[in-house]
Amino acid sequence: MADKTVPDLFRLDGKVAVVTGASSGLGVAFARGLAEAGADVALGARRADRLEDTAKLVDGAGRRALTVATDVADPDSCTHLVALAMEEFGRVDILVNNAGIGTAVPATKETPEQFRQVIDVNLNGCYWMAQACGRVMQPGSSIINISSVLGLTTAGLPQAAYAASKAGLIGLTRDLAQQWTGRKGIRVNAIAPGFFESEMTDQYPPGYLESQGPRIPVGRKGDPAELAATVVFLASEAAGYITGQTLPVDGGMTIT
Repeated sequence: MADKTVPDLFRLDGKVAVVTGASSGLGVAFARGLAEAGADVALGARRADRLEDTAKLVDGAGRRALTVATDVADPDSCTHLVALAMEEFGRVDILVNNAGIGTAVPATKETPEQFRQVIDVNLNGCYWMAQACGRVMQPGSSIINISSVLGLTTAGLPQAAYAASKAGLIGLTRDLAQQWTGRKGIRVNAIAPGFFESEMTDQYPPGYLESQGPRIPVGRKGDPAELAATVVFLASEAAGYITGQTLPVDGGMTIT
């Protein structure tokens, strides 16, 4: 590291990243950003047909892409994604645990099936993916869990399952970091995004995002490129002394 310039530390040349939930929204931005920083990318999502569009963005950045139909709630599917990444690229250096779903059901009306489905994807799925990657990652690797500011605060919507899953993911991040950073050389961190446009925000009630504006000191929604840049930072050597942390990227929402 001593012979590298500061900009060099942010490069991911020769690295291989796995991104889940890569068929739309922020997952697409993450895959593109990692490729622009130099990484080849294995793309996982349930909607495999939509992964091809993301793969074209990776190709356009001059990197290789692999698309794999993946249901992170199924541990075998997670293992399959990582096995194909190893077969195609020979290594896995970065995992972005991005796949997630949400509900907005009042707590007295939410069914056990609805609650369990959110936990199964958002929390359990991140664990299965981390397990699969942790078995093959070499020292210097990085896992980035995509949590949410709703794991740290509330936002005026009935989001019990989603908030619980994202808060749980912050705890999982700390524990995996203490297990793996010293022993395996794998850093594990989380990002807690604020309001970024995605398929999930498309489901919010009309005017909801605008109503949250006063809670955001920066005064606007986030740009996906800003979040992708944070992922690149945490994946890179520039963040080599950071592990077990949750970084809010929320325009200051959690300080109000």
